[in-house]
Amino acid sequence: MNGDFTLGPSPAERLNRARADMRMGLPVLISDHLVAAVETLSPERLAALRALGPLTLCLTARRAGTLKARVYDADVARIRMPDDADLLWLRALADPADDLRVPMKGPLEALRGGDADLARAGIRLAKSAQLLPAALMVAAPDPAPDGLTRVAAREALEAADIPQAFTPVSAARVPMRAAEAGRLHIFRPDDGAEEHYAIEIGQRDRSKPVLARLHSACFTGDVLGSLKCDCGPQLDAALTLMGHEGAGILLYLNQEGRGIGLANKMRAYSLQDQGFDTVEANHRLGFEDDERDFRIGAALLRKLGFSRVRLLTNNPAKVAMLEANGIAVTERVPLKVGMSRHNEAYLATKAAKSGHIL
Repeated sequence: MNGDFTLGPSPAERLNRARADMRMGLPVLISDHLVAAVETLSPERLAALRALGPLTLCLTARRAGTLKARVYDADVARIRMPDDADLLWLRALADPADDLRVPMKGPLEALRGGDADLARAGIRLAKSAQLLPAALMVAAPDPAPDGLTRVAAREALEAADIPQAFTPVSAARVPMRAAEAGRLHIFRPDDGAEEHYAIEIGQRDRSKPVLARLHSACFTGDVLGSLKCDCGPQLDAALTLMGHEGAGILLYLNQEGRGIGLANKMRAYSLQDQGFDTVEANHRLGFEDDERDFRIGAALLRKLGFSRVRLLTNNPAKVAMLEANGIAVTERVPLKVGMSRHNEAYLATKAAKSGHIL
């Protein structure tokens, strides 16, 4: 038997387990602390955590700024949970849905000193699980409870800096309205996260630049025909243009809502109905303007044998990220479609705050 063979989980697999546990409301062990996602925490588990010692609420600096809480650690804030606070208090700090109705939630005591990496790791896991970026933390007992997933803070923090590896799973011919010569490729990341898709039209010579688009999944726009964004029309227009040219590659990346997930995207939509623009809504939720990872697009293009593209995009960040990851962008092809009275403010924000060329 090969001495290197193991049936145990790798660091990436442990992180994926931790994300799944957080989504189910289970705490995870990050180094020597128990960490739970506020969004899925139950009253019973909150009581069990509270019995272990003082609790700390971990928030992003974006969310802390909305709450007017002190931020001593640059990107995260650690808030002491008062002894008389309950789950409603936690969720009110994590979720901005009622911020305008109940703006005062303090006073909030922010902690300073010590290592903030545990808080960063907890928030990073909650984000990657597409939950609200808020985590509750307490020192773990010795011995720690059996059966909990354990990860190192360093592993959780470094995971985002390591480009994902992808395995081609399957591919088959799919005739489409845009082009009968269509083929769908499925790629699975090695960390167990969501699969991504590549729609190849025609058979482009790999030695020449291919017309390409990195399209992030948008259930509301692509499936429901939502008028709040231009995603659906961009998807249709990109495939149609590729069909007319007889060749192209569209990467359909499962990074809904600029990488925050559909549930958080709907939370952002609700905030937009309160008068905030798309960037402000993301910040109030505790996210950055854009949480997507366009390195995925570069990795999939390389897997498919492409090294040069004519990129269909209005977003210079996509061009820069592809070029930084070894894909030459020989031309940026504008894709200006789907503008209407319903999304004019949204598009204006993309141009003013996210640098889109419209």
